[in-house]
Amino acid sequence: MSTTASELTTRVTVTTALAVLPLALAGGWLAGTPVAAGVVAGGALALFSFRLLAARAAAATPPAAWIVTAGLRFAAVSAVAAVLFVHGWAHPLAVLAGYSLLPVIVVIEGLRLTRESTPWK
Repeated sequence: MSTTASELTTRVTVTTALAVLPLALAGGWLAGTPVAAGVVAGGALALFSFRLLAARAAAATPPAAWIVTAGLRFAAVSAVAAVLFVHGWAHPLAVLAGYSLLPVIVVIEGLRLTRESTPWK
């Protein structure tokens, strides 16, 4: 069974969104609203950044466009995080926890695909 990049992107997106929910609920129960909001915001920022990155990879844009897009993506994520921190809407460690779920899910999905694929000969 072969998995396309689009299917992988969708699977990572759905799995990350589902993983953020229990972490946000637990954080909100243990430490309050800023922690729950931080986990959700971190997960949303990670998914936003991941989806933009996946779209640029699928479009096979030239290197100059990659640089501009990466800069804009990092600036957008940084600006949103700064607003969340300055206004006290989200706890920084909670945002980090939510943002850190995405790389873990990507590794898990990659290992799952490796296990399911046929070995090289």
